Amino acid sequence: MLLSRHTRRREFIRLLGGATVAWPISAREQQAAILVVGYLNYGSPASENPSRLTGLRRGLNETGYVEGRNFVIESRWAENQPDRLPALAADLVERRVAVIVAAGVQPALTAKAATTSIPIVFSLGVDPVQLGLVASLNRPGGNLTGVNGLVAELGAKSLAVLHELVPSAETIGFLENPHNETIFEPMRRDLAGAASVIGLKVQILKAGSDGEIEGAFKSLVQAGTRALLVGNDTFFSARVEQVAELAARYAIPTMYSLREFVLAGGLISYGASLVEAYQQVGVYVGKILNGTKPADLPVVQPTKIEMIINLKAAKALRLDVPDRLLATADDVIE
Repeated sequence: MLLSRHTRRREFIRLLGGATVAWPISAREQQAAILVVGYLNYGSPASENPSRLTGLRRGLNETGYVEGRNFVIESRWAENQPDRLPALAADLVERRVAVIVAAGVQPALTAKAATTSIPIVFSLGVDPVQLGLVASLNRPGGNLTGVNGLVAELGAKSLAVLHELVPSAETIGFLENPHNETIFEPMRRDLAGAASVIGLKVQILKAGSDGEIEGAFKSLVQAGTRALLVGNDTFFSARVEQVAELAARYAIPTMYSLREFVLAGGLISYGASLVEAYQQVGVYVGKILNGTKPADLPVVQPTKIEMIINLKAAKALRLDVPDRLLATADDVIE
């Protein structure tokens, strides 16, 4: 049956009206499907090491999550002021994020104190059991799990490698962040024991600001200390270029824990990959978003520790890299 022009016009308006009602509902459903991942960091956006968020997004992608499509990241930065962390964590809790990613010891402890219901995935370098974050590595219990980078345990090995690279050094400096005593107290203890076995002395240097980092290098030169070990801390890893440049300027052979320092011109690094660590964090976040409980996800430890050597930096420092180190290095930059 043919419809009159007026009838067709009414039918078109009716269908159009139905569509305008349906569109907002569809948009609301799509918006509701976007989950919010909180990211709590001690540092600042300007100094953040991009490897963390790169790895985090990569791990989430592996589990089916694409930023902007089905999840977004809400970041909170303490700007190197630890007293700001509780309010930032409380803000994420009030925001009702689906998961909180805690970058480091202090953010993890603060997030744990802020909520017992929202899942928390951490990445840190000290034993989370000793910190009281989890009941055990295999069975975390509660609402926390994550990645333990074994930073404290790697200090003695890093010291031995640095001594092999600079055998004439009788004293080796150790740069630590005074605001992160939880990590550095056990590292100092392990370094002292390892140094006594080798017959070395350790000069402790503390830096919690940009100015104090340069002051530490000046102290090394004044004391005649001929090598430096930089502690693994978010404060230093957020200042890769500054630390590597100062080591070159003052001609101090320096060992780092992250390859990013070597890529920026540093001499040598020994430690777990930051990208891979946060990629695992992202995988855990994705699994939790898919319904897995944090208590059922064992705390992960790195399966591979990598050594990266920069021969260009060694040449500038007039160092001969032993063949054994070159043979065991995972990557050599020439």
